Amino acid sequence: MENCMHVFQVSGIKTRDKKKVLVQIIQQLGGKYIGGSVYQHSSTHLIIPQVLSSEKFLAACAAGKWVVTPQYVLDSFKNGSWLSEGPYEIAITTGVSSSVYPARQWREKVSSGRVTGAFQGWRVLLMVREPSRRAMFKRLLKAGRAKVYHCPLPPHASVTHVMAKPVTEDSKSHNAPCYPVSHIVQHLFGSNCVDMKFNITNDVSAETTQDGFVDVDFSKLETELRDYIIRQDARPRLCLLEFLGYHDPHRPQPQGTETDFSNVGSMIECGLFTEALDSIKSAIFPGLLPPASYLVSLLEYAQQGNATSVFLRNFQQVMYNLLVTNPPWLPPSTVKKYLAQVLQCPRCKMGLWPFLETAISYCLSSDATCHPLPGPALPTLLHFHSDLLAFFLKLFQGELHSVTSGDFVPHESTGVSQASATGSLLYGTFWTVWERSTLLSRAVKQLIQLLVQAVSEDYAEREEVQKLHLAETLLDLLSVLVEFWCQQHFKLNQNLVEKGLKDLAEHFAVTSQDVSPEVLAELVVRICSTRLKLMIADAIFRSLCCRSGITVGDEPLSLKKMVLSYMPALENLAQRPSGACLRTKPTPHSRTSQGTRCSPQSSLVNENVPRGLNRVNAAEETLLHRACKRTQVKTVLQILSLPGTDVNVKDHAGWTPLHEACNHGSTACVEALLRHHPAPVLNNQVGGVSPLHDAVLNGHMDIAKMLLEHAGSAILQQNDGGERNALDLLSTSQREELLHSARLGDSTLRNDCSEALNLPLLEAGSSLLAHIIFSYQQERGLTGHSQPSDESHSPGLLLLRALGTHSHQTVTLGWTNQRAARLVEDAETLLELGRGSYLGQMSLAVRECKGENTLFLMEILEDLRSRGKGCTSG
Repeated sequence: MENCMHVFQVSGIKTRDKKKVLVQIIQQLGGKYIGGSVYQHSSTHLIIPQVLSSEKFLAACAAGKWVVTPQYVLDSFKNGSWLSEGPYEIAITTGVSSSVYPARQWREKVSSGRVTGAFQGWRVLLMVREPSRRAMFKRLLKAGRAKVYHCPLPPHASVTHVMAKPVTEDSKSHNAPCYPVSHIVQHLFGSNCVDMKFNITNDVSAETTQDGFVDVDFSKLETELRDYIIRQDARPRLCLLEFLGYHDPHRPQPQGTETDFSNVGSMIECGLFTEALDSIKSAIFPGLLPPASYLVSLLEYAQQGNATSVFLRNFQQVMYNLLVTNPPWLPPSTVKKYLAQVLQCPRCKMGLWPFLETAISYCLSSDATCHPLPGPALPTLLHFHSDLLAFFLKLFQGELHSVTSGDFVPHESTGVSQASATGSLLYGTFWTVWERSTLLSRAVKQLIQLLVQAVSEDYAEREEVQKLHLAETLLDLLSVLVEFWCQQHFKLNQNLVEKGLKDLAEHFAVTSQDVSPEVLAELVVRICSTRLKLMIADAIFRSLCCRSGITVGDEPLSLKKMVLSYMPALENLAQRPSGACLRTKPTPHSRTSQGTRCSPQSSLVNENVPRGLNRVNAAEETLLHRACKRTQVKTVLQILSLPGTDVNVKDHAGWTPLHEACNHGSTACVEALLRHHPAPVLNNQVGGVSPLHDAVLNGHMDIAKMLLEHAGSAILQQNDGGERNALDLLSTSQREELLHSARLGDSTLRNDCSEALNLPLLEAGSSLLAHIIFSYQQERGLTGHSQPSDESHSPGLLLLRALGTHSHQTVTLGWTNQRAARLVEDAETLLELGRGSYLGQMSLAVRECKGENTLFLMEILEDLRSRGKGCTSG
């Protein structure tokens, strides 16, 4: 019964360690704490340092709850039980000896049973435009037992008050008195409102602290971040400026005169192919197209292997001139049909993709062509088909540019852009009508297979200068078609785009498993689409980890995952024996290209999931937090065995499971946490208290020694809020014990990780991880969000304000947009990097590696840390 009588909320206390102390005392005395940024009717007490213009304070007054100072909790702790609340009730001093108790009158009326709330009997029509403000006023009125309606009124409903913000003629037209929302305060406090200097007539949803800080409206922040993400997705990734000079759709172009091509037909019939080609070359103008059958005949002659190199170059020049003077993405729309007729095998006539596939296969010296071609591969034909691939790439780049710039030809009857329907040659080449909702179509899979084959052959057979020449062309082609497909779908279904990119990247990683990591890392560098580079680099890195027996979680990619999961995985890759072979089969926690688990052991993992794993209490403590506090070692081991477990998860005050284990003397739990991979961060501090400080302050010397033997003397450099390190809190003999443990830890770290055993694998992994981080920042716009701007209400500044006093779990509570929530977590991770967290425990093998890629990765991480530090100080 005691628990039900003391249910607390807190408002206006922004220091995390002070709030943590209050919460711990409340729980020790048998009370209950409710977190959150809004008033909860189940609370019985509100703790505030002084009178606030906050929702919680006004609602508590309206509901007749106790509103007391923090001293009530502290003195009750000294007493060993709950004291009487009266002496601690919040007050405002109005003179030398007189005080006003703003909450008292309604508390006394409610406790005596005279009323159930300050707004009893009110039937309010609430007319507030802004949704979050409307929700706040509704909670406030309902706390005082008012009945609240919204427009339009239900049938037969009558109201006693109309509350409006702003007051308009429409709000005055209802059959009830109309008041501004400031009337709520006037009703609660009467004439005392003026003496108390309540400045909330315009806005009572923001909670003002002593330093003037105003809490961010979290729901509004979610909306702004969502809009920002949509703008990020809409921006073009490939800037193809050369297409700007092809044709100005707003200026008439000179049209070619009527040309008689009959003599060209006669030349072709007589076998005068060179002369026919010269005639066509001199007669190409905007609006003038030679008969498609003539070009088809010339193409067939070119493929037979008898044409001279001059003829083949001239044929390519004719095709480029056609593209420049008659772009298929501009009127007339007949140009697309014309090119579709020309750009196919002149003998098989099966469409664009088989023709493109044949050109690639011939360049790879493969027999997998639509019909047998002259072989062995002739040098002149190799160059011809290579130039054909370059032409296809230019054509598709032009279509992508036209979609990005909005210059695509509209449908003649409806005016709807063909780019979003069936009008593009690129769509028709890589997707059938039934495949357009998936990025990974049959033709795209075949292109990836050919790309991987090109990569392997380029490195195996060609000179250094020619490496990746064909692969680069195919990679550019893949980037263009990915960007084109994403442009078509991101506005309709962002989740579809994310899934399509993930499926393609994982298919690429599986297909390229036989290619060496060094070659794949170099290939990733050459990808021109940042979103494609991000997804493929991530898929290849995870594939390397899986084949090395290293587990990284399946959770969505985030900055936190990179520093807490990918960095330790990179260190493990560096310690693999130099001659060790990577597994070719996925490990139990890897995924296939369809995203399904590939091991029957997954069902066993699910059976071992402890109950309440995902349940977070009012203090935002996870099951891992609670198990460490209670020394429930079996539960801790169960949780740590699950893939993707975050050992550094924080509660509302910032405490990690390692903090709790060190604080409560859970030696076995600390040992289990330190053995987990990735290992927990040991330099996390809350109010200057690190896990080592927690252990020392509570007399757990065995745990302090364990931490030092694990991390070495580096963690002895951390100071608490009073500029004392852990040694300053101990006697001389105890200091010597800890210094000895620190020396043991330093020696172990030097011996274990002083040198990379597999430098090529470390270099490949470093290159992949560096491009993952760099591309992730570009894709998510993390740079723009993490730094303050000049605009006081910009999303970036609001985000920094929110994270200055709240954890990302608190900020994103109730959010439905997961990408916006991940952006908040990214910003929090960046701030933590700026405070020195996460990177301090990086192994010596990685930090002192002189490889070019690893040094580049270290520069990127240092840049992240510097920007995070700049955000923290700003």
